[in-house]
Amino acid sequence: MNSNKTTESPSNYDHLEKMSTDELLVNINREDSTISKAVEREIPSITELVDVIFEKMAAGGRLFYIGAGTSGRLGVLDASECPPTYGVPHDWVIGLIAGGDGALRKAVENAEDDTTLAWKDLSAYNISNKDVLVGIAASGTTPYVIGGVQEAAKHGIQTGCVTCNANSPLSQAVKYPIEVVVGPEFVTGSTRMKAGTAQKLVLNMITTSVMIKLGRVKGNKMINMQLSNKKLVNRGVRMLMEELQIDATIAASLLEKYHSVKNAIENYHAGK
Repeated sequence: MNSNKTTESPSNYDHLEKMSTDELLVNINREDSTISKAVEREIPSITELVDVIFEKMAAGGRLFYIGAGTSGRLGVLDASECPPTYGVPHDWVIGLIAGGDGALRKAVENAEDDTTLAWKDLSAYNISNKDVLVGIAASGTTPYVIGGVQEAAKHGIQTGCVTCNANSPLSQAVKYPIEVVVGPEFVTGSTRMKAGTAQKLVLNMITTSVMIKLGRVKGNKMINMQLSNKKLVNRGVRMLMEELQIDATIAASLLEKYHSVKNAIENYHAGK
């Protein structure tokens, strides 16, 4: 079975333990340099999924990610970064991993092999046909993910996936498949490497594009970001100085008063 998976194909390199540190790093980097081209080939498929997600979220729906292992962690990571980056509620983008949050740090045995568990996890959030579900699995064969998208489709929910094998069972189970085929890993089967990087790139593209289309960015700036530390407050001050052509003192006072770059800009213009 595994012999048919590109993600499980033998590495293009052998005798890794005999390589020098420089050889290891050069060869890993050589493999990594192929990832962006593999992602580029899938832009038409990514476009279709982004447009569906935007349409649903603009109407009040949510985006769900499900995955196991590295793929699950990447989904949770992408979801968790949306609120601080774009100032959106924590339930706009939700990442679920097989085995629950404990699996983020320590693998939970057999969780990914349960075909019914994902739907149970999703049902706790009252997922509906207003939402979109994206399954993430490098192999495209993870039972937790396939079972989740299949059940979601039965309930009229739009489904997509991000996988690194062509024509996988997961791709066949969703309406909007994204297949970023990056080839054999440097360490055979270690999909946290090229496959994981490819998946993260795609997830970044999806949520960044959707949030821009939803109006969470102005120009090229994160005007809705949460001001949760000094670095971000200082960034907000610089944004206001540039946008409103005001000095740092006024910008800082506006930010302190209105608590976000967007609110400060809107209230500044309203007061003129």
